[in-house]
Amino acid sequence: MASRSDSASRNALRERCEAIIQEEEILREGGGKVGQERQRKMGRLPARERIAHLLDRDAQFFELGLWAAYKMYEQWGSVPAAGAVAGIGNVAGIPCMIIANDATVKAGAFFPQTAKKLIRAQRIAFECALPIIYLVDSSGVFLPMQDEIFPDEDDFGRIFRNNSVISAAGIPQFAAIMGNCVAGGAYLPVLCDKILMTEGSGLYLAGPSLVKAAIGQVVDAEELGGAQMHAEVSGTVDFYEKDDPSCLKRLRSLVAHLPEAEATKNAAVKKANPPAQGPDAIYDLVSLDGQKQYDARDLLASIIDADSLDEYKADYGKTLVTAYARLGGHSVGIVANQRHQVRTKKAGIQMGGVIYSDSADKAARFVMDCNQTGLPIIFFQDVTGFMVGRDAEQSGIIRSGAKLVNAVSNSVVPKITVVVGGSFGAGNYALCGKAYDPRFILAWPNARYAVMGAAQASDTVFSVLARSRERGDKKATSEELEQLRAKVKETYEEQTDIRYGAARGWVDAIIQPHETREVLMRLLGYVSRPMPKARFHMGVVQV
Repeated sequence: MASRSDSASRNALRERCEAIIQEEEILREGGGKVGQERQRKMGRLPARERIAHLLDRDAQFFELGLWAAYKMYEQWGSVPAAGAVAGIGNVAGIPCMIIANDATVKAGAFFPQTAKKLIRAQRIAFECALPIIYLVDSSGVFLPMQDEIFPDEDDFGRIFRNNSVISAAGIPQFAAIMGNCVAGGAYLPVLCDKILMTEGSGLYLAGPSLVKAAIGQVVDAEELGGAQMHAEVSGTVDFYEKDDPSCLKRLRSLVAHLPEAEATKNAAVKKANPPAQGPDAIYDLVSLDGQKQYDARDLLASIIDADSLDEYKADYGKTLVTAYARLGGHSVGIVANQRHQVRTKKAGIQMGGVIYSDSADKAARFVMDCNQTGLPIIFFQDVTGFMVGRDAEQSGIIRSGAKLVNAVSNSVVPKITVVVGGSFGAGNYALCGKAYDPRFILAWPNARYAVMGAAQASDTVFSVLARSRERGDKKATSEELEQLRAKVKETYEEQTDIRYGAARGWVDAIIQPHETREVLMRLLGYVSRPMPKARFHMGVVQV
C-alpha cells in the first residue's frame, strides 16, 4: 500500500503537470479571440486553423517551441509562443516541418526568440530530412528590438541562409504567402522551391509608406507587391490562390507529388511489444521536488518495449544505466541516470544521480559502441552533476568526464534527450544537453535546469562572501549577507523552473510524463530518416 507521503508526492507532480497543460492551452490561443476575429474579417484563417486544414485527417502535430518567449518581453506586452507556430505533422502521408507566423500576435512580427525558434525548426528539419512548409503572415522585424534580432548568427538573417543550404541539400521547401511578407522577410519565400500567394497578400522589400519616404514614389499595395502583380508581372509567384482554403488545398496537392508520398503508402509498420508497465506508473516513481529515489530500470519499464532491455556493463559504473532496447520496434541505445544509491566493490556506496569516474568511462564506451553500430541514443537526464571531492579527483573524474563529453560531442548517430528531473552542471553537458546537438530535447514539467541547485548556489555565494568578511572585508553586514543568500536562492528557483528554460529554447517541448513513450516513438520515426549529404551547388534559384 502506498504511504501518505508517496500519495502526496504523486499528487504534487500531477498538479504541476495539469498546470502546465492549462498554461499551454492559453499559449495556443495566441492573440486571443480579438486577434482571431481580426484575421477572419480580412478573410484569413488564424495560424493554427491553417495548420489543421493542411494536415492529414486525424494527423498528430508535434509542436516545437510552444513556450518560446514566455514572460520574456513583458515591457512590450504578451508574445505567446514568440508569435509563431512550429511543429511536425503528416501532409499527404509525409512528415513535414510546418512553420506558421501567427498574425494575431504583434502582427506576426519577429522578436529575437521568434528567429531562434524558426532556426531551431529549420535545423531539425534539415537533420531529419523533413520537407518544410512555411505559412507566411508577418509584418517583419519588431523594430524596437532590431539590435537583438538583426545581425548575429542566430538572428533573422540566418533563416534565409538556412533556406539556401536546405535547398542545396535537396530538401523540399514550400512557402505560402497568406498575408504580409515585407522587408528582409521577403527573401524567405523566394528562396524556397515553390511559392504560393493568396489574393490580398503583400510581398515587397518596402511597403508603400517606406517607398514614399525613401524615394517619394506614391504606389498602392497591390501594384507594389500584390499577388496578382507577382503572378502576372514580376513572375515571382508560382501559384496564385484566391483564399486560404484553396491555397492550403494546393499545398497538400504539391506535397503529394513528392516521390516519398507513394513510398509512404507502402511503408511497413514496425511491430512493437507494449511496455511492461503502464505509463501512469511513472508518477509513483518521480517526485516534483526531485528528492525521491527510484530505479532507472523501473522508469524505463513504462517507456521501452517489454522484454527488450539488454543492459550493458550492468555491474560496473552503476550510477548510469546503459542499455540496448527497443522502443516502438526501433532499436535504440539508452543512457539514464540511476537515482538510488548503489554499492560497488571498488568504491563502496555511490549516490544516485551523480556521475562517478567508472560510470563516465562506461557511458563513453557505450556511446562509442552505438556509433559503431549506428544506433540512435536516448538520454534520460536526472543528474545532479559529477562527483566532487578528494577521492573523486584522485580517481580521475575530470579525465573520465572529458572522455564522456568528447564521445557525446563527436557522436554522429541521432540523439534524443529527455530531462525527467534535474539537469545540473556538467552533467547536462555529458548527457547531451542542448549544446551537444540532440535532434530533439524534451523535458517533463518537474524538470530543473541550472549550473547547480538553488540551495547549493545560495550557500556557495554566502560562504565565499562570509570568508571574505572574516578576512577583513567589512563591506557587507551579516544581515546583508543573509539577504543576499535569500535573493540568490529565489533567483535560482525562478531560473531552474523548466518554463524559464523553454522560453529561451533550451528544450524543444515540455511533455507529460505518461506521454513519453508515444512522443519518443514518433520522434524516432523522424530521426531515422537519412540525413542529407551536403555538397556545393546552388539548389533552386528563382529566375
